[in-house]
Amino acid sequence: MKCLITGSSGHLGEALALTLQKRGDEVVGLDVLKGVGTTRLGSIVDKGTVRDAMRGVEVVFHVATLHKPHVTSHDRQAFVDVNVTGTLNLLEAACEADARAFVFSSTTSAFGDALVPAQGEPAAWIDEDVTAKPKNIYGVTKTAAEDLCQIFSCNEGLDVVVLRTSRFFPEEDDDEAKRAAFEDENLKTNELLYRRVDIEDVVSAHLLAAAKAPALKFRRYVISATTPFAESDLAELSRNAPRVVRRYVPEYEPIYASRGWKMAETIDRVYVNARAQAELAWRPKHDFRSALSRLADGERLASPLAREIGAKGYHREPGGVTG
Repeated sequence: MKCLITGSSGHLGEALALTLQKRGDEVVGLDVLKGVGTTRLGSIVDKGTVRDAMRGVEVVFHVATLHKPHVTSHDRQAFVDVNVTGTLNLLEAACEADARAFVFSSTTSAFGDALVPAQGEPAAWIDEDVTAKPKNIYGVTKTAAEDLCQIFSCNEGLDVVVLRTSRFFPEEDDDEAKRAAFEDENLKTNELLYRRVDIEDVVSAHLLAAAKAPALKFRRYVISATTPFAESDLAELSRNAPRVVRRYVPEYEPIYASRGWKMAETIDRVYVNARAQAELAWRPKHDFRSALSRLADGERLASPLAREIGAKGYHREPGGVTG
């Protein structure tokens, strides 16, 4: 199978490229930056570059994007150019090439203000039925790109799956207050309860989405680690998260105590992956419980694939793209 991966020098793009190459697929990796998964240097904003890269491609994994951290280093037009126009170029070229599947890597940031309940309100239960309320240019352009995907599915017959992925990057949190309050691995382990996913599971979701796209036609899925929480826990999570976690996963306390870690006092949202599990037959391997087991055995928090990809940071040059 011949696959095009955009953003092939970024975290997810490289992880997809390495995984696909290992299983014997032909990979065309397109990025503006050099990387081990990149075979072509160029921008998705350029139609000619996209058309050339798309020749003979059966499956498109569209990962390239300007991310939330780029909001401080790139202007709004750059976000429109890369995230919207770039996606349009790829969709048009995929139709011309008669590609059989198009998988778009979106983000849970698309939910925007829906993620943060009003003071005193229960935590938000975030699944595919929640209406997106973008709060910055990143969210606006990602939801616009999703809508383009839906139009091409409905009007052009391109089979598209949109995956709204939660956090999987290994870099430190961009929130200074959180960096000050928690050790990095402590914070990331906490997030596996409600807003983080390991890149190994993100890759497996993309591969399943590509395989099932012809039957699905167009679907959106939340891709995040499986939470132990139920919807009935939301009010208590917003007041006393440690008590709820203790009820479901009591073994966390001695492990955290041995490391001097702490649980978040409150949790404001919970990402729910039930639909992806049901319709994609996706079975994520990494969650809060599995992380505790690895930590108790003296192992690293991240999966082998996450460690192989490593940290990349976010380049700051306007016009740049990564996955």
